[in-house]
Amino acid sequence: MKKVITYGTFDLFHEGHYRLLKRAKALGDYLIVGVTTESFDQARGKLNVVDALMTRIENVKKTGFADEVIVEDHIGQKVEDIQKYGVDIFVLGSDWEGKFDYLKDFCEVRYLERTRGISSTMKRASSHKIVRIGLIGNGRIAKRFIPESHFVSGMELTGVYNPRRASAEKFAHEQDLEFFTDDEEEFYQHVDAVDICTPHQYHYEYAKRALEHGKHVLCEKPIALKKAEAEELFDLAKEKGLILMEAIKTAYTPGFIRLLSMVQSGVIGEIRDVESCFTRIFPNDSSRELTDAEHGGSFTEYGSYTLLPIVKLLGGNYKNIRFECFKATNGIDLYTKVYFDYEHSMATAKTGLKVKSDGHLLISGTKGYIMVTAPWWKTTEFEICYEDFTQNEKVFTKYLGDGLRYELSDFISAINGNPRGDFKLTRTESIACADIMEKFLAWRNSTPIKEGVVIG
Repeated sequence: MKKVITYGTFDLFHEGHYRLLKRAKALGDYLIVGVTTESFDQARGKLNVVDALMTRIENVKKTGFADEVIVEDHIGQKVEDIQKYGVDIFVLGSDWEGKFDYLKDFCEVRYLERTRGISSTMKRASSHKIVRIGLIGNGRIAKRFIPESHFVSGMELTGVYNPRRASAEKFAHEQDLEFFTDDEEEFYQHVDAVDICTPHQYHYEYAKRALEHGKHVLCEKPIALKKAEAEELFDLAKEKGLILMEAIKTAYTPGFIRLLSMVQSGVIGEIRDVESCFTRIFPNDSSRELTDAEHGGSFTEYGSYTLLPIVKLLGGNYKNIRFECFKATNGIDLYTKVYFDYEHSMATAKTGLKVKSDGHLLISGTKGYIMVTAPWWKTTEFEICYEDFTQNEKVFTKYLGDGLRYELSDFISAINGNPRGDFKLTRTESIACADIMEKFLAWRNSTPIKEGVVIG
């Protein structure tokens, strides 16, 4: 008996999938089809799967070609399966040409020409509208956003708006975008959704106008610098039936989500303390973060990150909050500590622009603690530690690219009616962070610079 095996996601099953399975079946007597899990797809960068695993398996079975359907959930499984099932021929589409030649040591490898003119992306376009996204602002985040967007289907990055037309034009040409403009009204005519990549003080204004124009909004952190402004934006989005997401990328990454799940499952008991730190020494003293006396500083820049695990795990109902910082001569904070007191726990958030500290996240509980080493906001591993160190466990997860693809994938899914990321960063949590940001700025801007605490 000649056995044939092939693998795929088989999402939004279409004629191309059918023909590939039919041709694979014709190559032998017994066809095994491996269907990938969503977590495995995410690990290899495929972030736009629509159909559930069982739906995809059923669609493969309905063709009548598969004699056996298996689930693929980890790297290296192909070698294992070929040996386990005694496979003679491995089959895959021609767009993977050469990628799996290493399997020739175990069986015959054939690449079949794909059915031209048919793809999951095309089918997705017919059942899920392709979202046209425009960038508001074209600074550092926007430049990182461009390559990350290539990993998320169901969207098209079309153009950029900047009131400085020359800047928008230069960016559009460099990034091969469809259009650029310095006219905000014209900009909204070309897009379904926006990603706001401007300095912090403009987030609220742009988000509000975009929502008023009926556009979905992905807004860089902090979404607003005042609690009332954040509440207004979320209320407006709800009223208009639009998606509003705050782009704290860590909240949407697989490693951080897994970390929270394990903590919330009780593996370290009741949480008593959370310590988070994000510092980076800025070499350029003329940067916006160091020169904007009203909106610059370490906490407005990195506070959203350090607040994230605290608010996610302990909530926003703290009993007391206290701030301390070192200031520059222009009044901005160069190194800040925020102390929280809760009913049964405490927390500390540290940020810095001119002071370097270890960028770890430490969560202490009644049974043990979890340490996430620097840079914790790009969670790729963490260790669960106990009194008996022989019981310690290390957990490793994926963090692909610059991490922006995860939040973008959830944004597109939510627009298409599948809000998978709702729990990752909620309205309540974003508003709580804006409230803390407002309290900090009020405190910082009313606190005089004291001798001996000025840096720079």
